[in-house]
Amino acid sequence: MWLVYYYTADERALLPTFVFGAVLTVARLVESFDDALIGYWSDRTRSRLGRRLPFILAATPLWALFAFLFFTPPADAGTAVIAAYLFIVAELYFLASTLSGGPYEALFPEIARTSADRVTIVSLRFYFGAAGFLVGAGLSGILVDALGFKAMALVMAIVALAARYAGMFGVWSRAKRTDVEVAEIPLRAALAATFSNRQFVIFLPTFVLFQVGFQLLLGVLPFLVDAVLGKGARLEVLDLGVSWKAILPVVAFVAALAAAVPFAAAARRRTKREAYSAAMLGAGILFPILAFAGFLPGIPKEVQLVVAVAAVGAPVAGVYLFPAALTADLADYDTVRTGLRREGMYFGAQNFVEKTSTAATPLILTSLLYLGKTADDPLGIRLVGPVAAALILAAYVIFRFYTLPDQIPAAADRAAPAKA
Repeated sequence: MWLVYYYTADERALLPTFVFGAVLTVARLVESFDDALIGYWSDRTRSRLGRRLPFILAATPLWALFAFLFFTPPADAGTAVIAAYLFIVAELYFLASTLSGGPYEALFPEIARTSADRVTIVSLRFYFGAAGFLVGAGLSGILVDALGFKAMALVMAIVALAARYAGMFGVWSRAKRTDVEVAEIPLRAALAATFSNRQFVIFLPTFVLFQVGFQLLLGVLPFLVDAVLGKGARLEVLDLGVSWKAILPVVAFVAALAAAVPFAAAARRRTKREAYSAAMLGAGILFPILAFAGFLPGIPKEVQLVVAVAAVGAPVAGVYLFPAALTADLADYDTVRTGLRREGMYFGAQNFVEKTSTAATPLILTSLLYLGKTADDPLGIRLVGPVAAALILAAYVIFRFYTLPDQIPAAADRAAPAKA
């Protein structure tokens, strides 16, 4: 949420907007190739802690450290030095994130074996994730105002480290398994088997486009506040001033949190496929509202922003609820096809495609903002909503070809967790 603003805000720009976008794009592209390799590695790992836990234990502290270092560029350095620093930290952060997050995600289909369990777990994960985002989005703005970006980054890194370890220890007894046969398959054959799964190939671009659309909206919010309400705009509550930059992301995620309940109910009543499609369609219809937020006459600007951000936040629940559950189904389908449990490869391949594709998100955002990001010239800000909507509507059309059922019966018992 803060990274683009921290490096490119006009009054204290560390890097030119386009340079920042280009550096982050290249860094993400370079690092993205390790996702499938790390997934493949964790699928083949033998240890007394099972296949996934060693990666999470070792890499999570590094992930938190490099997240903090994003906000500690060298003082009084030139553009070239700051750009080089950003590139190196981004590479290390992405690598540590993959080493920790990839195996962590791969635990999900091993633990949740039925479609109903998967919907329940992704719902619970979303509620906790939304609570975490409320802490992050709300507290980060307060910390930035009170203590600055470095203190904010340090607190957020510690919170993230504690949360990831809490999740890991919560599933420790089920994840610490040595009875799951490792996936003995050459790397080239593993990649070929993964990308020959037609249902997986259909799902991937929809997830990527949905993610890009959402990230564009999240990244533009600080600029939208500056353009509509002015820099430093605050809401006075109980004699305390709260930054609107902290309020609006919270509004979006409260809306998504509320929408998660009917979306999850629809997935249980019908299918995850239909609920995910409905979320994409809703996002495609509602995201363009952001183009008009704060620019309509006769309505308080603050009211316009809150209503618009709540509307666009509701369908975002779909991008949090369903991709992990659908990828788990796809890994089960692969087990039927290959006889191997390869969750790590599937989540790794998904992350690889997501990173290579969404690497362009900062560049898209900064390019749009180049067209105008101020109150006098807000064209770039206003275009973000329609552009994000167009991407997600394309995802909706592609996903119409996805036909995998919610439950893959032949795979249901292959990796049932050992009883405690």
